[in-house]
Amino acid sequence: MDKMTGASRKGADVRRDEHNALMADALKPLTGMSPEQYRVYKHRFKLSPIDKAECTRLDTELPELKKRAATAPPSDKALADVELYKARKQFNDLNC
Repeated sequence: MDKMTGASRKGADVRRDEHNALMADALKPLTGMSPEQYRVYKHRFKLSPIDKAECTRLDTELPELKKRAATAPPSDKALADVELYKARKQFNDLNC
């Protein structure tokens, strides 16, 4: 449809995402952040410093817990799954 009319018709969410990606690319020389890192930074900007630190800790801990839950022997699998669940719940509760 865009080619026929010559006008771009995009929703507000698509325009906002494109704008954020362009801003991340433009600020990359100053911040050194990739567009994904900038998106996370912008999302967590309003969190308290304690919550930001906890989110950063969970960022590194969650992949390790996922790996442990996937490779745990059957006797330890339930415990590993519970730890993973608790970490994910905390991540979501903090709005990381």
